[in-house]
Amino acid sequence: MEGLPTTTKGDKRWRSKNLQTSKPSLLMAFFSCIAWLYVAGRLWQDAENRTLLANLLKKNMEQRPKVLTVEDKLMVLGCKDLEKRIVEAEMDLTLAKSQGYLKNQLRQSESFSEKKLLAVIGVYSGFGSYLKRQTSRGSWMPRGDALKKLEERGVVVRFVIGRSANRGDSLDRHIDEENHRTKDFFILEGHEEAQEELPKKVKFFFSTAVQNWDAEFYVKVNDNIDIDLEGLIGLLEHRRGQDSAYVGCMKSGEVVSEEGKDWYEPDWWKFGDEKSYFQHASGSLFILSKNLAQYINVNSASLKTYAYDDTSVGSWMMGVKATYIDDNRLCCGSIRQDKVCSLA
Repeated sequence: MEGLPTTTKGDKRWRSKNLQTSKPSLLMAFFSCIAWLYVAGRLWQDAENRTLLANLLKKNMEQRPKVLTVEDKLMVLGCKDLEKRIVEAEMDLTLAKSQGYLKNQLRQSESFSEKKLLAVIGVYSGFGSYLKRQTSRGSWMPRGDALKKLEERGVVVRFVIGRSANRGDSLDRHIDEENHRTKDFFILEGHEEAQEELPKKVKFFFSTAVQNWDAEFYVKVNDNIDIDLEGLIGLLEHRRGQDSAYVGCMKSGEVVSEEGKDWYEPDWWKFGDEKSYFQHASGSLFILSKNLAQYINVNSASLKTYAYDDTSVGSWMMGVKATYIDDNRLCCGSIRQDKVCSLA
């Protein structure tokens, strides 16, 4: 039939060869496409990871403190002597206070006294010593207007007491009420009033008193002592202008090393084989001149206390050029006629 197309053997061979060569090309193209998609995916994932890491780093940088804290600096610097520096700074600050360089302290000092006093007499008292205070007020210690007139003469007399371990309790309130009536207390706000804290009380008393009043002398008296006030004032007048004066009834004595006995000294081993105290003024009544009281004020943070306040003060006086003045008139237990103190 003439109208129908015919296929020759040559055409068949060409088609077969064409099909055989196109299959590998298709496979190569397919695998190339797969490889391209894989590489593109990895590149995209790496880009995402880099973006995520960059954001996290930026966030961490923003959260880091721009200024090192004190703890960070201590960890970096390893300042082992920081405590020593703090103590030195506190001593410098306390010295500035005692010399009136701080404005607030200067105003406080001026509010207590506009002129230099002869003496500040601190009568040690406690929460359970109301009757003793009443006895002192009824005998040698002026009250009311007489107390103000005595201050005009340059002598301040106050009962010295700390605060209760439970601040603001009935003990504190009773003292505040009594002080409101009598106005004859010197309350040591930073001191806890307790028998075992008495050696520290002497530091608080001299330190705080020298900050509040500018006086020639500072006197510590126990509340079981009667005072010939005019005789004591005369003694102080005679010593006026004498620096580094440590005045009292000087004594020494055995150091008690057996726990449980009266006057036991926990640091007995520091006093050598003889176990004898150094010379010191009896705690019933003793006097320090202003510069010695200032020394206690400035160095209070580093001054060692012993079991009793009189031996503690005596140990501090050994470290300075104090002038020891043994005055028998201040031996309150003696029977001398010219003494200025006696046991109540």
